[in-house]
Amino acid sequence: MILTVTLNAALDITYRVPRLQPHSTNRVTEVSERPGGKGLNVARVLTALGHRAVATGFAGGGTGDALRSLLAQETSVTDALVPVGGATRRTVAVVDESTGDTTQLNEPGPVVTPAEWDAFMSTYRELLSGARAVALCGSLPPGVPVDVYARLTRAARTAGVPVLLDTSGEPLRRGLAARPDLAKPNADELAALTGSTEPLRAARDARRRGAHTVAASLGADGMLVVTADGAWQAAPPRRIAGNPTGAGDSAVAGLLSGLVEDLPWPARLARAVALSAATVRAPAAGEFDRDTYEELLGRVTVTEHPVAA
Repeated sequence: MILTVTLNAALDITYRVPRLQPHSTNRVTEVSERPGGKGLNVARVLTALGHRAVATGFAGGGTGDALRSLLAQETSVTDALVPVGGATRRTVAVVDESTGDTTQLNEPGPVVTPAEWDAFMSTYRELLSGARAVALCGSLPPGVPVDVYARLTRAARTAGVPVLLDTSGEPLRRGLAARPDLAKPNADELAALTGSTEPLRAARDARRRGAHTVAASLGADGMLVVTADGAWQAAPPRRIAGNPTGAGDSAVAGLLSGLVEDLPWPARLARAVALSAATVRAPAAGEFDRDTYEELLGRVTVTEHPVAA
């Protein structure tokens, strides 16, 4: 199985309005709720690709109960979330149907106590014993030390389980020092980490900071990967219109599934980019349009970069 970790899971609430008008009353035409958080989105896509996925992290309060109930109803993802006393956060997205723009409001998440963290670590180590790979994803809830991804990476490496790290800011910087097998920042996160806005240079810099491989999401321009053996860039054959929310999570699922299937890097990249683009056509994060995915998969362009001197 593939293990995904979402320490700051969320109940995603989406409101759709005909036109968002600040400082006024807005009539909502549609409301949807679904389990959210990067690792949960990754797990959903993995199951759609035919892999068994187990999701762990924290869930608490009435919001956490609602999240777990919805997770049980809508997917085949195995729920291994650890209970906490605080309430799982909500993320509220307001979609302006006249423009397609989305306004996002993200709560901080529950305060995690030392005892709750110890319970999670016990669960995590137990789950690692049956994992073929693990993805560490997203932001951290209050009360969790900023170096936790470094700790989780070291625990996975001790267990012999490959690690993919997908976070940002200081947790990313600390996590890289623990030498994850793969780090997956987007272009902005990579630039913030390294100070370079040139993706290839920045990805090589991030590798020097500890990651064995760096895969950088470049939005509509696809994905760049830098490994010890070379660098490749993949791009979709055309730009796909739609909602990009969750596209990076689908790319993570593509990379993880390619890892456990031992695909060569060009094939992993092609899958990740096709899944990412197909997610833009889907109604929600954690889903992808299968027809778009199958159409794009064989048409993704993969280019090899010269080896750095």
